[in-house]
Amino acid sequence: MAGDTLTVGIAQIAPVWLDRDRTLAKIVTATEDAARQGADLVAFGEALLPGYPLWVERTDGARFESPLQKAFYARYTDQAVDVSAGGLAALCEVAANLKIAVYVGVMEKDPARRGQSVFCSMVYIDATGSIGSVHRKLMPTHEERLVWAAGDGNGLRTHRLPPFTVGGLNCWENWLPLARASLYGQGEDLHVAIWPGSRRNTEDITRFIAKESRSYVLSVSGLMRKSDIPTDMPDYDSLLDNAEDVMTDGGSCLALPTGDWLIEPLPAEEIVTVATIDHAMVRRERHSLDITGHYSRADVTKLYVNRERLSTVKLSDE
Repeated sequence: MAGDTLTVGIAQIAPVWLDRDRTLAKIVTATEDAARQGADLVAFGEALLPGYPLWVERTDGARFESPLQKAFYARYTDQAVDVSAGGLAALCEVAANLKIAVYVGVMEKDPARRGQSVFCSMVYIDATGSIGSVHRKLMPTHEERLVWAAGDGNGLRTHRLPPFTVGGLNCWENWLPLARASLYGQGEDLHVAIWPGSRRNTEDITRFIAKESRSYVLSVSGLMRKSDIPTDMPDYDSLLDNAEDVMTDGGSCLALPTGDWLIEPLPAEEIVTVATIDHAMVRRERHSLDITGHYSRADVTKLYVNRERLSTVKLSDE
């Protein structure tokens, strides 16, 4: 990091599916790889730790009281991450040692909610190894609602990573104009969008957000192939029969504030790659459009954001 520039990393990797500890080890290794390439920030895909719930659409996931769905859910929640109890300690330690910031998608369990639900969370770890925010996806998409709980606005935060201000959203949250606006209004000029993995998701909206916000946009996807399904999964043979050779095909990319590509959508392979971005381009492009600055009308429209961490119970003695 020097002056107006920042080096950002894409870690497009597959999980060791539904295995928290082995996937975390893989994330640590990829972070070390990005740091060796000079990255100041590295990002990973949505729900990477311990993996996206790809079984749902391939095993009749909406069937009520299904023993198979219960078995998958029990395993999924068991392998979720308790961030508050130090579940990301190994990654925080590497971030601090290598002085690299990290965005990573995790399935988070929250003991404060006293339940077994999991949240699709995007965790920011700064270059001192401190957790800066845990953003729980506001609304799970389609079949995700069979597995994930709805989040809240507590994690709608930006972070200073000089010379940039970075923020991010999970997957289809990036389509939500008000969620994006909540970050723009906090000074975001480097937007990180994380996805389970699909070029059809990343190739249009990444460039659109860049043009709308006049920011750099880093879209980082996971990867998942039939060969990545462990043999000890419930009803393994049936799951394998219904799985495509490539279920999530990457598509990670990086757009300039003009909407042009700095890194075009990547193919379906595991890769850790970096690029250097220049804050001067943000300032140049905001000459004509700065949607929370000179091209805004705060006297006409304003956005209210509730950043309270939601809970179903508030105890007076806690």
